[in-house]
Amino acid sequence: MRDYYKTLGVDRSASAEDIKRAYRRLASQHHPDKGGDKARFQEIQEAYDALSNPERKAAHDNPGFSFETDGFAFHDIFDVFRQQAMAQGRVRAVRMQLWISYRDLLDSTPKTVSVATPQGQANIELSVPGYIEDGESVRYPRLAPGGHDLIVMFRFHHDPVWQHQSRNLLTERTVSIWDLLLGKEIEVVTPDSVTMSVSIPAGTQPGQCLRIRSHGLPTKQGGRGDLMIRLAARLPDSVSPELMEQIRQERDDKYPRS
Repeated sequence: MRDYYKTLGVDRSASAEDIKRAYRRLASQHHPDKGGDKARFQEIQEAYDALSNPERKAAHDNPGFSFETDGFAFHDIFDVFRQQAMAQGRVRAVRMQLWISYRDLLDSTPKTVSVATPQGQANIELSVPGYIEDGESVRYPRLAPGGHDLIVMFRFHHDPVWQHQSRNLLTERTVSIWDLLLGKEIEVVTPDSVTMSVSIPAGTQPGQCLRIRSHGLPTKQGGRGDLMIRLAARLPDSVSPELMEQIRQERDDKYPRS
């Protein structure tokens, strides 16, 4: 069994905030969009998903632990609530929790999960609704073994690059102050790994957002939200004395001292 604490480089006594900081640092370092190793990034993601979930963390810290809810328990990488008392009568529905990424909402590829009922165990393919919200549940009638309903609660993985705001996705990009002053074309990699070119208009203020319409998460109406790129300014490492004097003169002309 993989030691998730070792994967993130933290002690077993680490706080939730320590674990989150370690994850963000490693995820940013090894993210495939930044040239990192995909397998290593997936290990980091798996470790954080486990240690940030109280039930999975308890199961990792104490092998043999099970957290029961309505006759089911957390197990395997999909956090399936497996039934613990199969002999206690007919089960009307099997409940599970499934962690997904933003890309899963944009990709039509089904997810495979393992489900157990008194009538047996089976691997089942699920279609993920693109419009699903974090924490929302979907009922799949008679999909589990024995004709039981399957109720799936969908949870979103933390993404080190994008944050969701309703159906929009937000990221931050740091560019030089000259790019904001003069304008520039930058490349943005979307959550479904599409590289897009976006223009920074000349005279853009720090903190302003660029918007890529209809490339965010799907909506229930059949459309998509937007991608938002918030711009932060990076000052140059060095500026020539001549340019500094011009900037100083420009400042004093526009904002004369009283």
